Amino acid sequence: MKRMHIHVAVENLSDSIRFYSALFGNAAPTVRKDDYCKWELIDPAVNFAISQRGAKPGVDHVGIQVETDAELAEMNARFSAAQLPVEAQIGTTCCYARSDKAWTVDPQGVAWETFRTLEAAPVYGHAREQPEAHAQSSTACCTSAHPS
Repeated sequence: MKRMHIHVAVENLSDSIRFYSALFGNAAPTVRKDDYCKWELIDPAVNFAISQRGAKPGVDHVGIQVETDAELAEMNARFSAAQLPVEAQIGTTCCYARSDKAWTVDPQGVAWETFRTLEAAPVYGHAREQPEAHAQSSTACCTSAHPS
C-alpha cells in the first residue's frame, strides 16, 4: 500500500499537535519527539508529520511512502519519467527513521520524496548535504533544495 506523505514545519509544536490530533479525530501521534511528531493514518491514508526545527513554517515537502522495494522502484521510475533530477538515498537517517528514499523537486519548486522506512532511529537525521557523522545536527534532513 502506498501512503501520501506531508511534512509541515510549525512554529509551536504543542499547539500544532493539539490542532492536528483534533483534525484527525483525536488520533494519537504514532511518533512524538521534542521537535517532531507524526501520524500514520489509515483514513485518510497519510503519513502526516510536523516538526519544529527552525525551518520556515508551512509545507516543507510532500511524498509517497511505500512498503516494498518493488513499490519504491516503481515510484523512482515515476520520478525519472517526469524528466526531473532525482537524488537517491539508501539507508539514510531522517525524521527518526532509517529509510531508502529518493528526492525530486516539481516545476513549482515543491520537494517530493518517495521512501520505504526500514526501522526507527534514535536521532532526527542529517541534511542530504551532510555526512552521517553530523546525524545529531539541528539541520533538517528533509530539505527542499534541488537534488544534484
